[in-house]
Amino acid sequence: MYTTDRFAHCTPCRTVLATLAIWVAALCLLPSAPAVAEPAPTLTLSVLQFGTAHWELDHLQRRHLDEQHGFKLDLRLVANLPASRLAVTSGTVAGAVADLLWAQSRFEAGDRYLYLPFSSQIGDVVVPAGSEIETLADLAGKRIGVAGGADSKGWILLQRVARQQGVDLSTAQIQYAAPPLLNQALKRGQLDAIVTYWHFAARLRGEGDMRSALRLSDLLGELSLDADLPVLGYVFSQPWAARHPQLLQRFAAALREAKQELATEPAYWFPLRPLMRNPEEATFRELRTGFVAGTPAPLDEARIADLQRLLGMVGASQDRVIDAGLFYREFP
Repeated sequence: MYTTDRFAHCTPCRTVLATLAIWVAALCLLPSAPAVAEPAPTLTLSVLQFGTAHWELDHLQRRHLDEQHGFKLDLRLVANLPASRLAVTSGTVAGAVADLLWAQSRFEAGDRYLYLPFSSQIGDVVVPAGSEIETLADLAGKRIGVAGGADSKGWILLQRVARQQGVDLSTAQIQYAAPPLLNQALKRGQLDAIVTYWHFAARLRGEGDMRSALRLSDLLGELSLDADLPVLGYVFSQPWAARHPQLLQRFAAALREAKQELATEPAYWFPLRPLMRNPEEATFRELRTGFVAGTPAPLDEARIADLQRLLGMVGASQDRVIDAGLFYREFP
């Protein structure tokens, strides 16, 4: 057996130990390998190709606001609203833009969606420029076209305020149709007024000879509600949202920055004109102004309570309205 003393006096052993010591010291002096950065999380949204939400989302991507806020935005373009809703309900995408009433209907069906505000634009009552219609009372007995059908929130609000003011709209001739058809009918004089979505109203005003007699959001004040309620929002399945709170915060921050830039710098709008179907200058200005006017303020408890009251007014049972916790609130 070898003893410690004999090992210490072994010349080959001392050589090996010295060599090992040199290698260890050299390895310690080598620069450490850089840490591999985790890839930025991806947020996948379904969006209508020519929808108004695509305007701000395209700007967000064009300005790389997603990357600046630590995520990657992946847009899946669809041609119509049913396809967008199917994408989010099936889980093909994380989120999509939806109407407040759609989120409510899903809640009543047992599907909980987090609702992140997008726009407070409801729509307008549009009449020919020379029309004598100025107030809600003037609509009694008139030929009225309604976009979105009998359950359109704008039409429901209009009727509720009319009843509150003692205006009888049962004498009006009502026609339900798609917005483009209503626009044409109004131009041809087949209707006296139309209740339509804000961007269709903006196009009519931009083309001339038409004006907005009433803004439907103004009716909210008649019902003692905040007139700036976000009736459109980005919706995300609540279980998905619970797993990705930081990603949602990053998206909300990037979205806020995109809205601010679009509100303050007109030059940012020119790349968006193809998504707006390349409108003429007057229509382009109307669309830009209307979009910016619909930018909602952040939600707080009072505004969430108003949203819940609004849902009750348009038909939801007060004990079954969307939970307050499902409305996204931004935190500093």
